[in-house]
Amino acid sequence: MKRVLTIQDISCLGKCSITIALPVISALGSEAVILPTAVLSTHTMFKNFTVKDLSDQIEPITQHWLSEDVKFDAIYTGYLGTPEQIDQMKELFTQFRGENTLVFVDPVMADNGKLYPAFDMAYAKKNAELCGAADIIVPNITEAAFMTDMEYREEKDHDEEYIKKMLGRLAELGARINVLTGVSLEPGKTGVMGLDTETGDYYLYQNDKINASFHGTGDLFSSTCVGEMMRGKSWQDAMRIAAEYTARTIEVTMHNPDKPWYGVDFEATLPELILAK
Repeated sequence: MKRVLTIQDISCLGKCSITIALPVISALGSEAVILPTAVLSTHTMFKNFTVKDLSDQIEPITQHWLSEDVKFDAIYTGYLGTPEQIDQMKELFTQFRGENTLVFVDPVMADNGKLYPAFDMAYAKKNAELCGAADIIVPNITEAAFMTDMEYREEKDHDEEYIKKMLGRLAELGARINVLTGVSLEPGKTGVMGLDTETGDYYLYQNDKINASFHGTGDLFSSTCVGEMMRGKSWQDAMRIAAEYTARTIEVTMHNPDKPWYGVDFEATLPELILAK
């Protein structure tokens, strides 16, 4: 059985970060090991949430694992709250990266043209350093724009030249496989476009855009990608399955009469994901 280490926060209520990564990766047949960077009472879309930073626990936990000779087939980082935690992740990659370990970075920090309130450009540049230490990265257009100093464009203004230029700039950071999410190359469509720097090949997948937005869908996409790659899927097939699964889950959530505004009903669609090809 493959073993995946996922490093991000725990939002006790909210369907995001580790509370998505753990069940999704497990359902796809890998052992999921968690390294929480913080514990929040809810995710940050709620008001008056509590938060406990766990940066001081990262080194003791990893040192214990080293003493036990723990190995990982994949290391997957999501939301990291501070520049210091990014430095801790770079060190962790060095400590635990085996010859065949996949390092997957989702540089969660921005959306819709803006950095999240807690972050600044210095944080974006630290994330660019982390992406340079990865094998595969999956920023959205906003995150990529901040890391590459390119202009941010809304979906209606995307074109293939803009996306390929951004992928080329991302490739300069150092990751082998660079994937942009939220790519729209025709009206009513959205999806991903990736560049494999070893082959120079591009990959594009577009599905119908659903006019709804839910917290945690990026985490669902990334967790699915990692899980599928651990099942032996190519990165291209993993991206396609993850995009289809995320869209399907949004669709199911929209038909929930309780309309859970704070997250998607991935629990209801996990059986479909397990059977996905």
